[in-house]
Amino acid sequence: MNIAFDAKRITNNATGLGNYSRFVLEALTEYRPENRYLLYSPSIGRPELYRELLEHRSVQLHTPHRALAFLGGSLWRNYSIPRLVREAKVDLFHGLSNELPLGLYRAQRVGTVVTIHDLAFIRYPQYYKPIDRLLYRRKYGASARAADHVITVSEQTRRDVIGIFGVEEERVTTVYQGCSERFAQIQPEEVAAARQALRLPQRYMLFVGSIEERKNLLLAVEALAQLQDKELHLVAVGRRTPYVQQVLDRARRLGVTSRLHLLHQVGATYLPGIYGGAEVFVYPSRFEGFGIPIIEALNAGVPVIGATGSCLEEAGGPTSLYTDPDNADMLASLIDRVLIDISLRRLMIDEGRSYVERFTPKRIARDLSQVYEQVMLTYE
Repeated sequence: MNIAFDAKRITNNATGLGNYSRFVLEALTEYRPENRYLLYSPSIGRPELYRELLEHRSVQLHTPHRALAFLGGSLWRNYSIPRLVREAKVDLFHGLSNELPLGLYRAQRVGTVVTIHDLAFIRYPQYYKPIDRLLYRRKYGASARAADHVITVSEQTRRDVIGIFGVEEERVTTVYQGCSERFAQIQPEEVAAARQALRLPQRYMLFVGSIEERKNLLLAVEALAQLQDKELHLVAVGRRTPYVQQVLDRARRLGVTSRLHLLHQVGATYLPGIYGGAEVFVYPSRFEGFGIPIIEALNAGVPVIGATGSCLEEAGGPTSLYTDPDNADMLASLIDRVLIDISLRRLMIDEGRSYVERFTPKRIARDLSQVYEQVMLTYE
């Protein structure tokens, strides 16, 4: 099968949708090597992000001529990609980041799949600019309704796509995300290297994710001030946004500035080691499409505390703990429990590792392939 992908995130984004897109391709190339995978991106972006993907003979990257790229990557993606995939005799096109090229809507001879990650911009509009909300709703909704099949990364998002966008239930399938197998294979030297290079504290709880209001790092700072264990620090790894100043101001008022460590632009080299050194992982986000950092932490053998209100229970499973995202007392109490109760801690680690076996690359490649094959049956 010839399968094409919108690869803008693969070539340009180091986190979030970029990680998801690269994970999908890595899983497919390993477990479905018989297919041909064509990546279409408006630029070469950052080659270090996807260099290993191109080592597979089944993978080809296509970018526009400089003149076309100069005219506008969006125009090329929406109107040139449809022509190019037909010329390449592509069987199926997968939009990995919420949308399809306009020229592929209801296209003949090319099956279409789109992954919708979340509808946070509808559920929590206060975190998005009005123009962004309008564009996302139009683009994502139109793509979901036009695609032959929609993939969602959680049951929460599946319900939203059906209920908000009005897509038929039979056209929406949940295929969970996963993470690099490196997080399940962390070596002591990786932990030591990360600790030394980033000057990490000896003992810390960990947060990983963009440091923005929706992800609610303030709650973790407030809980930090209430912990019984005053030797525990909080390490937060993620993209810096204006919200960082609110976090710093709150830490200063609570007297925990010396125990708060904000790390930005941390490369993939050190991330597994950072997880490996943590005593507990906290993720009090108000809303997520899935929650990959939780999967990374569970693979690393770190107890997880998430938040109620979206789909984090799907990512963390029944033995992780969950806090009200507005209750710092509750979060502090849960962190204290994990630190003090050794048997609970052991249970969370062991059961967590068992739970995340459902998010392995092999299983995800199988589930994706089943969706692709189902779509292709309609074109025979």
